[in-house]
Amino acid sequence: MSTTTSHTPAQAPEPEDRPGDHAEGTAGSAAAATTARPARLIQNEVTTRIPLHLLFRDEPGPVPVPPGPAVVGRRRGTGEQLRIARPAPARGRPLPEADPELEERAARVLPGAAGVLAGVGGLAGCLAASWWAGVLPPFATQALRLPEYAGPGLGPAQWAALAGTGALGLFGFGGLARGRTGRAWVLGLFGGYRGTVRRTGLLWVNPLLLRRPVDVRLRHWRSGVLPAADADGVALRVAVLVVWRVRDTARALLGIEGHEGYLRECVEAALARVPVGLPGGGADAAGDALTRLVAAETAPAGLEVFSVQPVRVEYAPEVAAAVHRRRIAALDARRRASMVTSVVDSVEDTVTRLTMRGLVGLDDCERKVLVRDLTVAFCSGRGEPAWDSPERDS
Repeated sequence: MSTTTSHTPAQAPEPEDRPGDHAEGTAGSAAAATTARPARLIQNEVTTRIPLHLLFRDEPGPVPVPPGPAVVGRRRGTGEQLRIARPAPARGRPLPEADPELEERAARVLPGAAGVLAGVGGLAGCLAASWWAGVLPPFATQALRLPEYAGPGLGPAQWAALAGTGALGLFGFGGLARGRTGRAWVLGLFGGYRGTVRRTGLLWVNPLLLRRPVDVRLRHWRSGVLPAADADGVALRVAVLVVWRVRDTARALLGIEGHEGYLRECVEAALARVPVGLPGGGADAAGDALTRLVAAETAPAGLEVFSVQPVRVEYAPEVAAAVHRRRIAALDARRRASMVTSVVDSVEDTVTRLTMRGLVGLDDCERKVLVRDLTVAFCSGRGEPAWDSPERDS
């Protein structure tokens, strides 16, 4: 058993009302339902069905409300219906985040003078150990002005001295490197990243580390002919010019396999998603869109893209002939329309002058003949066939 009652959103209990007040309000609504129904004062008034067992609740507990969409809000006393919060539309998958362990950091290197001193010291130690063992050649002894000494020979102590000083010399001279502007080295040891060297001049780098050179200068790359499409889906052949550089050497060399190939693949993918127009027909907007898209996709790989601009746009061979004929037809149609407008204006001006000055008196038939003759004459003077000529009428 159920009864009906009328209410407006403004009369509904607010969320902060107590459960007892809610029950009393419900009972009052049930009692008012037995009286005559008043006239509607609000046009958008709605009538809902309330189950009878909800009108005579013994315990003043909260009324369970079935779960539903969240209410955004409403204005009190205005009769405004509740606005339901709609979920935001799902977006595309975000780009993968770069590995934090592959973030570029400076490697530990020493000035080149330290390597030179270590190498010279190791060489001097080798000569001294050889003289001590008595195996230094006579010309070297004379050149170095060392006294004649017949050593005990190469014993364990002499071998240890030669090995130590020789290793020092090899490490000193073997670690010397020359850093150049626009070049960097990515250092690694047993597959691990040990830092990047961007310094210039004579440096000493641990010779046990693997050095991988990287070009960090600003570079231009002109692509070959790549497939693309315009806003209407017509196939195009596009060549783009990309201005880029390596920003993070660790991610560019260790995070991906071949950063130049990755850049080329990102450009090809962007051309497949961004419509490209012919020069003068939206090519600048397409270049801006390509730049933003490629820069966002190559940023996790340590590349910085400044510009991606189409430098050559042409139709694909399979549609070039059809598009060329269509463009010629459109140009011919515009030229003919311009010519017809000019002829009509000239004929109208001529007929108006003749009649306004009283040079000729024309009835409707004579006017038509005069207009036709003038049209034929003007079209013939412009080198166009006269479609209203007497030959065609005959």
